[in-house]
Amino acid sequence: MGILLNRMVLVRGVGKLLLQVVVLAGCALYGVCAWGSGQNEGAATPALLTVDGAVKIALANNRSLKIVSLSLDSSKDKLLAAKTKRLPDFHTYLFASQLLTPIGFTVPAGQFGDYKGIGPIPATTTPISTPSRPTAYIFATASQPLLTLYKVNLHVHGEELSVEQSTQEVREQRNSIVNDVRQAYYSVVEIENVISATNASIKQYEELDRITLHYVAEKVVLESESLEVKAKLADERLKLLQAQDKLATAKESLNNLLGRDLEVDFQVTEDKELSPTEQDLKAAQAVAMQQNPKVKEAEIKIQQADTVRRLAKSEYIPDMGLSFHYLSPFGVNFLPTNVMSIGFELNWEPWDWGRRKDVVNEKTNEVEQSKLNLTDVRSNVLIDVNKQFRSLQEARMAVDVAGAQQQAAREKLREDTLKYEQKNVLLRDVLQQQAAVEKANADYNEAIASFWTAKANFEKALGAE
Repeated sequence: MGILLNRMVLVRGVGKLLLQVVVLAGCALYGVCAWGSGQNEGAATPALLTVDGAVKIALANNRSLKIVSLSLDSSKDKLLAAKTKRLPDFHTYLFASQLLTPIGFTVPAGQFGDYKGIGPIPATTTPISTPSRPTAYIFATASQPLLTLYKVNLHVHGEELSVEQSTQEVREQRNSIVNDVRQAYYSVVEIENVISATNASIKQYEELDRITLHYVAEKVVLESESLEVKAKLADERLKLLQAQDKLATAKESLNNLLGRDLEVDFQVTEDKELSPTEQDLKAAQAVAMQQNPKVKEAEIKIQQADTVRRLAKSEYIPDMGLSFHYLSPFGVNFLPTNVMSIGFELNWEPWDWGRRKDVVNEKTNEVEQSKLNLTDVRSNVLIDVNKQFRSLQEARMAVDVAGAQQQAAREKLREDTLKYEQKNVLLRDVLQQQAAVEKANADYNEAIASFWTAKANFEKALGAE
């Protein structure tokens, strides 16, 4: 009887101990869950980044664009420098020296006249000399162009056109950066679509694995079929890891284009809609003629060629300006210390053996070449816009077709999985349909990627930012 009581006490003690262990384990598990929940709540959700927002950030921070923009600043500085040629021009020249030999003058008697009551001046021949000593000469001029202002203004206009050309080159670089940003952005979206489809495939294989394990236990299917499902599940998990690594690289590349830290995380959105311009070819052509930097550059080249032609014709005009001259020698006897004069300066080549005429003819031919080049550029731009417009329409329709096929394949897979669970179809049938779904997913991703590429190329053809 005593032994039985001791055993009952021992059992009760063990039971209490087990209860305490369970309670402690439950508290620990609750704490871990609560900590994990707190961590998830505390984790910041990546900011949403739209394609337009990415373009805006890139144009503000891209380092390559900043480098190209410096050339525009240089052109503006050249323009400001050219405008100063309209203002008076001042020059000063100073020559300080040591005479190596004396400077001598001989003034004959009566050189300055012979006056009654006074006699000749000077009365006798008088030598005047400056010994070897330090001397200095100052020359100063101030000139204001008059007729030359016409040439100066033509030169200023040429520099203004250079500024406009540099502006268009910057715009062309901006368009190239915008296209790169759009392509990189759409690449991130494409990879996220691949990850989403792979996650769906993993869930499908996990469900098949669960059903197949149940059937193996019931001796309904072979163990090899269960292993086949597990192998496909492992393969999908590997594809998921590869896609996640590819996504990380794509985001780093996009962040680099945006000129910000590579580790900045963000979310992207999928855009499959077409803007009004992307649905109206005539409107797209008009926008391209107004915005495409290649067209603008060709138009500016015509104006530049015409300005050069006018500069060549201006060589027939004499260079004339108002000029003031000042001379002051120091340390030289007999010479005046201040010599000042004001007048007009004229520089002209009256006879050039037909050289200026030939130059003008040459520049006139360059103007005609520039006009033909503009026509050619406009035609090429229109051809490119038309081509990209058609490609965009085809790509958009291909997205709808691929999306419908993807939806049909997924629905068929859902139905086959249900039938497999009800033992109405074989595992082989479900796996075949799963392969069809994966192909439909790949076709959709390819179609949507082609659409985004066509969309970016169309925007680039328009010259839009």
